[in-house]
Amino acid sequence: MHIVLSPAKSLDYETPAPKTNNSDILFPQQAKLIASCVRQLKQEQLMKLMKISAPLAQLNHHRFQLWQYPFVDDEVKAALFAFKGDVYTSLDAYSLNEQEVSYANEKLRILSGMYGLLRPLDNIMPYRLEMGTKLSVGSHKNLYALWGNDIGIALERDMEEGGSEVLVNLASNEYFKSINKKQFAKRIVTPVFKDWKNGQYKVISFFAKKARGLMTRFIIQNKINNPDDLIAFNEDGYYYKAELSKGDELVFVRDNEG
Repeated sequence: MHIVLSPAKSLDYETPAPKTNNSDILFPQQAKLIASCVRQLKQEQLMKLMKISAPLAQLNHHRFQLWQYPFVDDEVKAALFAFKGDVYTSLDAYSLNEQEVSYANEKLRILSGMYGLLRPLDNIMPYRLEMGTKLSVGSHKNLYALWGNDIGIALERDMEEGGSEVLVNLASNEYFKSINKKQFAKRIVTPVFKDWKNGQYKVISFFAKKARGLMTRFIIQNKINNPDDLIAFNEDGYYYKAELSKGDELVFVRDNEG
């Protein structure tokens, strides 16, 4: 069983990461092409393209000016420890032991607009580039067109090598769209997290992101390899709700007001 996550917009390159046997990215040529396109944009263009503030545009303009491949060792960090958003705060990779990090590196993959498909211990340079960004790269009208079937093919190859028949989708819709489901031969199981709000269960983005991180940690720490075992997840007040679940969409709910 494999897992996919979205990346995070916020990064942490200050906290020292544990010593691990890090790897190189799978798609350096695509990353170089993307970086060369973004590098040509001015800060004002980045603000508009990424819908970000002036300080963030300045930061990311600087990041892309510095971006280079092959990477320089003191400018990179393993993806699992570099990402810092809500998902990764809940996943809390720094508290995983060596065996758990190794298991995560086998079973977890991170979808990325910049890098395509990342293994947890792939070294990456700092960047910000969401998959849904309307960036034309060469003859490709956007990042989905650039990546085409590459991400799905690489993921399926990983799963074949790891003996996995099931993919647990814990990524956002924006990122999971980068996988062509029509050409993806593996079973896809999608956990959905809902909170009780105003008289009904609904997906609340902030809480759903945290729950995805908790579910990822739950799978890693318990070495879960059967999707049927996912229904035992009960972290942070969530529990499986059979009557709301349908097929391979597993719904977990939390009853307290968010």
